[in-house]
Amino acid sequence: MESICPMHVIAHIRSDFPTKFGIPRQSGLVEALRSTVIFEPDYRSAEALRGIEEYSHIWLIWQFSANAGLGWSPTVRPPRLGGNQRMGVFATRSPFRPNPIGLSSVRLLGVENTRQWGPVLHVSGADLMDNTPIFDIKPYIPYGDCHPDATGGFTDRKERRPLAVDCPSQLLSLLPEDRREALLGVLSNDPRPAYQQDPDRVYGLAFAGFDVRFTVKDALLRVCEIAPLSAEEEERHDS
Repeated sequence: MESICPMHVIAHIRSDFPTKFGIPRQSGLVEALRSTVIFEPDYRSAEALRGIEEYSHIWLIWQFSANAGLGWSPTVRPPRLGGNQRMGVFATRSPFRPNPIGLSSVRLLGVENTRQWGPVLHVSGADLMDNTPIFDIKPYIPYGDCHPDATGGFTDRKERRPLAVDCPSQLLSLLPEDRREALLGVLSNDPRPAYQQDPDRVYGLAFAGFDVRFTVKDALLRVCEIAPLSAEEEERHDS
């Protein structure tokens, strides 16, 4: 029997998503999203990052921490298929896997040496919940990782149709300016579960310290309220 090396959490990510709801279903869909990778004390080494700034993109290997211990199924219902058709788990990116490991390609915006956390990585386009544990970081290498002739399986059979977003300017202005484009991108990707299509339902999305309320009818998403999360709500999301 082969010996198995233990996995070590080397970092956690800081993102604007305190819960799973609303997170883009793939990395890179919303480039305006900004996140920060903060290393654990044992891995706060500038030497370990030497040369990483030469790459435009990196791979994050991480844990579906919200699903850890929940088990897995040989087949799952991908949101891309409306949640009505089963596919093999290994033909999908479902979080309910034998080992709850995720893989995301993100743009590296820069490396910053901070007084509190040592060197941190600023990235864009991440599809990770706040405080997600990261197991490893690898450079994205175009000549090996990019395959222009690749096929996308069942994901190619259904066209992606972003929603039109109607967000009144007086509501959008409540968010910090550097979060507005990201929110609109998240909303246009339709954060609802695939099986929920009630046009009268008001959905709530926790994003960047705010509670964003919206409805969706046909292909139009209307934002009806944006309000700061209360201290109790933020504490509940962080727990």
